[in-house]
Amino acid sequence: MRKKLFIVEDNANILYGLQAKFSVAGFEVAINSGNEPEPGIAGKIIAARPDYLILDLILPKADGFKILSALKAPGGLPGLPVFAFTDLGDKESREKGLKLGISHYLIKNELNTDEFVEKVIKIISNMKK
Repeated sequence: MRKKLFIVEDNANILYGLQAKFSVAGFEVAINSGNEPEPGIAGKIIAARPDYLILDLILPKADGFKILSALKAPGGLPGLPVFAFTDLGDKESREKGLKLGISHYLIKNELNTDEFVEKVIKIISNMKK
């Protein structure tokens, strides 16, 4: 049974690059460009019932922190492992994200997409053990 991964990212190059790399790695991948308000994005994630979520926190029409709050609320997906992949590297954003339930907080300018994919796959395989 392939694991489902949902990616919310507004940068098309990153979004489609991650989709391709995770598909090749054996994941079933759903994507969203973050181009709608938070309730719509959160609803799509909940409906897809993914095993893992990769979430950009800065989106054109949505706040990633608000999406996260909706997912962690009753009726959401409170146990969903969330990987933040964001440009927000400041301490306050990191603490806020972790407090809201982000499992792993990764900064875009510290990793290219290949390194990010390798890191996420390694973390997921360690979660299964």
